[in-house]
Amino acid sequence: MHINLKTNFLAVVLLCFALVAQAQQKKEVTLEDIYQKGTFSAKSVYGVNWMNDGRYYSSQVADEKNGVNDIVRYDVTTGQPVNTIIEGEDLKPEGSDKPIKFDSYTFSSDEKKVLFGTEKEQLYRRSSKAEFYVYDIASKKLTKLSNGGKQLYATFSPDAKRVAFAREGNMFFVDLSNMKETQITNTGKFNSIINGYADWVYEEEFSFAQGFHWSPDGSKIAFYTFDETKVPEFNMQMWGELYPQDNKFKYPKAGEANSIVTVSVYNVGNGQTVKMDTGNETDIYIPRIKWTNDSNLLSIQKMNRLQNTLELLHANATTGKANVVLKETDKAYIDITDDLTYLKDGKHFIHSSEQDGFNHLYMHNMNGKLVRQITKGNWEVSNFIGFDEKNDKLYFMSTEVSPMERHLFSISSKGKNKKRLTTEAGTYSVNMSKDYKYYLAYHTAANTPLTVSLHTAKDGKLVKVLEDNQKLRNTLAQYDIAKQEFFTMKTPDGTQLNGWMIKPTDFDPKKKYPVLMFVYGGPGSQTVNNSWGGANYLWYQVLANKGAIVVSVDNRGTGARGAEFKKVTYANLGKYEIEDQIEAAKWLGNQSYVDKNRIGIWGHSYGGYMTLLGLTKGNGVFRAGISVAPVTNWRYYDTIYTERYLKTPQENASGYDDNSPLFFADKLQGELLLIHGTGDDNVHFQNAVEMQDALISANKQFESFFYPNRNHGVGGGITSLHRFTMMTDFLERNLINPTTASQNQ
Repeated sequence: MHINLKTNFLAVVLLCFALVAQAQQKKEVTLEDIYQKGTFSAKSVYGVNWMNDGRYYSSQVADEKNGVNDIVRYDVTTGQPVNTIIEGEDLKPEGSDKPIKFDSYTFSSDEKKVLFGTEKEQLYRRSSKAEFYVYDIASKKLTKLSNGGKQLYATFSPDAKRVAFAREGNMFFVDLSNMKETQITNTGKFNSIINGYADWVYEEEFSFAQGFHWSPDGSKIAFYTFDETKVPEFNMQMWGELYPQDNKFKYPKAGEANSIVTVSVYNVGNGQTVKMDTGNETDIYIPRIKWTNDSNLLSIQKMNRLQNTLELLHANATTGKANVVLKETDKAYIDITDDLTYLKDGKHFIHSSEQDGFNHLYMHNMNGKLVRQITKGNWEVSNFIGFDEKNDKLYFMSTEVSPMERHLFSISSKGKNKKRLTTEAGTYSVNMSKDYKYYLAYHTAANTPLTVSLHTAKDGKLVKVLEDNQKLRNTLAQYDIAKQEFFTMKTPDGTQLNGWMIKPTDFDPKKKYPVLMFVYGGPGSQTVNNSWGGANYLWYQVLANKGAIVVSVDNRGTGARGAEFKKVTYANLGKYEIEDQIEAAKWLGNQSYVDKNRIGIWGHSYGGYMTLLGLTKGNGVFRAGISVAPVTNWRYYDTIYTERYLKTPQENASGYDDNSPLFFADKLQGELLLIHGTGDDNVHFQNAVEMQDALISANKQFESFFYPNRNHGVGGGITSLHRFTMMTDFLERNLINPTTASQNQ
């Protein structure tokens, strides 16, 4: 046999080249990957509950064999499962051979019972109702909490003897020794009186839905009552039936009547209810109530309607008499947090304030006298985690490393021995154990998906990585992924703004590229963070593969850079924000690799509002824009959010109208795609209708699309794939590869 070595060698070389080329050939991210197939889904560590013994925590674990979730105990020191506390198969109600599928679980304080929520029904953003069951771990008995209908916010008392809940505007509790149900209030009435949970606007803007709290010893329940009688009603039609259904709910638009809010305390022992004295003025807000460590002393935070004065009241739970112990005022507004913490010594409390220009922690005695400022510096405490009094360590998240990052620090109550505990660049959130010995760290960074790790709290030492998303990282490595890079720019007045940019992977600095700017821009927000960008980041990969650069810039008014930078927009929402975005677009247009005639802008909610301002006030700097679920006039939005930043329309009409895109529709330049969900209970479809009417009256051509019954997120099912397919097509036609001159230039 004759062997041609030369020919065979050439074949081997060609094969090697082919294999290398194949290895280097990376896939392009598709919209189906992102919004349908879940190709880039990240894993996390969910449902973690720290146990009383700080060495253990529990978590939900799927039992794939039986199709249920078990509750498993883990050893903190190893991160390994120790035993199964509750078998999902055992969660069978009396008379049923099928276990419940629970949405949530909570241990009683003695860890002998567990409260399971099932058949969860979402109401608004933070509110839901469910059927709750009480499970006795020793007897393995599962008992339905109530037969009167689904419950809201079922909660064990601290002494583990009772469970309180709300239903249809009233408050109840169940005695677990005999399952006897007691009704606490009887004034509840649909769209009129609510006891024990928040009205729509409190839930949305003060970020809480449960409106009751057990006292530390379980003897009393403090609860809110919302009298919505005078609040105007919003009517939202829901489509799908032969005759569309009306969804009516109380929604106070800027300048309109709010609920009259009161706080009462119910005494379980004698069945008496006492109303707390919060003063004669009723046009106020009570954004927080919280028990001190004294079961007869309730703290109440009270604000005036303009939200520039905050009073901390201490109320006697037996008599209702209250005293103001702390008062704070601001020339603009005061943000509400959950940082208020009462110390176990019963003599002090800690709270956060922006009074020195940055959000920091302060210690006061129980009479409100300042003991000391604990943290200081030109950076923000973004979240107070808690105080380990035994070891005199406060734990908090801050922006000290960078406004674009969040890190965990510890410090003594005297403001000494400050220590950074998180080490990697990026953004952290933490879940601290009850005894402050361990914490779970959830970390991401730009271009880097989630890692969940276990650490010792005193020094931040790594115990174990619980989830590194290696599968997702391997998947990402197979795709053509462009890196997110950070930059800074200065506006003409010298203000430095932070931004990020994603360029195509085959970027050529000699070419001219179209740019899409992503904006949110609202008060205290940020889009420029050193964190994993999720679905949007992956959509930007689709656009980058089509030849676009994607950019985001945080304008004045955004967060993490101090009160002055954030509050400059007070009483004039939209003015400085859009000025900065326009200047950012001009700055980009001056870069050698940017086609200044192909700069676009898009945003959702506040970002949708900003997009409309860019197209109407930008004097042609933006060629195209996509506005999703925008506010188009702040008169249409709710009282708490809007008046916090603009005062009322009666006091500041120009602040509402001078930057409403409704009044500048005739100045529209560039192509517009306007998207809204008709079932948006937050930013009502009314905003889009009014904008369209204004544009039609100005004889401006534009594209629009409504999503029937979809809420503010404009998602659900196949909706996101549909929406982003449409948005991508719009950008290809009007920004990336435009074939004709803009019809509105």
